[in-house]
Amino acid sequence: MATLSVKPGQRFTVPDWHTNSHLISADAERQRSASHQVRQEARSLRNETNNQAKWDEHDNQTRLTERIGSVNRWKETLDKCLADIDVEIDALTQVKEAAECALQAKNLPLDVSIECLTLRESRRAIDLVRDPVGEELHKEVKVIDKAKRELQQRVHEAFEQLCLLQEARQQLSYDHRCKMEALEIDRMCLSLSVNSPNISFKVNPTRIPDGSTAPDEWERNSQCNREHAEAEMKASTELREATLLTIAQTNNELEAQRVATEFALRKRIRDLDRAYDELKWQEQNTLEEITEMEEDIRRLEEDLRRKMQDLKVAHTRLETRTYRPNMELCRDQVQYGLTDEVHQLEGTIRALKQKLAESQDALDALCRQLYRIQTDIGYKANSLLLDNKCLDSRRKLVVPAEKFVPELDTFNRTTNRALSPPKSRQLELA
Repeated sequence: MATLSVKPGQRFTVPDWHTNSHLISADAERQRSASHQVRQEARSLRNETNNQAKWDEHDNQTRLTERIGSVNRWKETLDKCLADIDVEIDALTQVKEAAECALQAKNLPLDVSIECLTLRESRRAIDLVRDPVGEELHKEVKVIDKAKRELQQRVHEAFEQLCLLQEARQQLSYDHRCKMEALEIDRMCLSLSVNSPNISFKVNPTRIPDGSTAPDEWERNSQCNREHAEAEMKASTELREATLLTIAQTNNELEAQRVATEFALRKRIRDLDRAYDELKWQEQNTLEEITEMEEDIRRLEEDLRRKMQDLKVAHTRLETRTYRPNMELCRDQVQYGLTDEVHQLEGTIRALKQKLAESQDALDALCRQLYRIQTDIGYKANSLLLDNKCLDSRRKLVVPAEKFVPELDTFNRTTNRALSPPKSRQLELA
């Protein structure tokens, strides 16, 4: 006869089953209520954050636009200021060149006056008198010297003012470049959007970069640059007017004094000869010193190369000894000796490099000095040639060159002609 199998386990009552169903329903209601509350809060938060983000983006777009406008206005101001200062630099450069030409033009009258004084010293006996001609010659030399000093002062002032103008222009140009770069960056920032391909998270983007400035400081910097440039341009304008006035006054004074003067170059020729011989002596000594310095530099370079090879050997020995096995890797006397050798060689190399640099600087200075000497030799040779051609130089100041005819020398019965130019008076720097 078959039997009914009963599944083992706990059995619940019907009330328990109803209670469980009620609990599940209540929990579901509670969870749905909580979920509804979270959904409402999330929607409210989304709306608020979306509005806030849009307004923040709009405000920053507006700020970027205004900032671009401000920087662009200053850029245009700097553009105009740069154009003005370029015009002023060109104008002052032309005036400076005019003053230099006027200064250079005083050399011939001065040479002529010195020649005349020298020639008049050759007078003999009773003819060696202090006449009005001699007084006018000395007066002409003083007038020319005064004119040259004034013109040289104006040239120096113009050069310094050009340096100040260039400095102010560099400041303006640097400020202008910075503003161009800032405009490019801000315009790129203004063009960014969520669809831009080059956006990404950055590390600590809200940090304040080093060297940041306040808006009033930024404004004040550009204003100071502009005011500084305008002040230098005003000073340059005044200097140009003063320089042109000086040129006109010196020309008028020399023209008024020119009619009272006569010949003077022989003393000038002797002075130029002495100066030329001195320069030749200086040139020879400088060439010898350059040769010795070049030899010493070569020896220093050889010693430096040898020390570098010695240092390589010491480095290689130290590095190779690091591969000794186990207890053999000890800091023995060899290790200390090699270490001391490396330090000694490094110090020696530093000293050799420093001395080599000093020697090279000295050689460069000698070469520059040699070039100056050889250039000055050329100047002296040219002046000497001109002085020998100017035995009748007073007539050259009033008679055109094509109409000038040398006078007959009553003592030698020959024409006063210029001497042939000295040979090998100018050496070029090899």
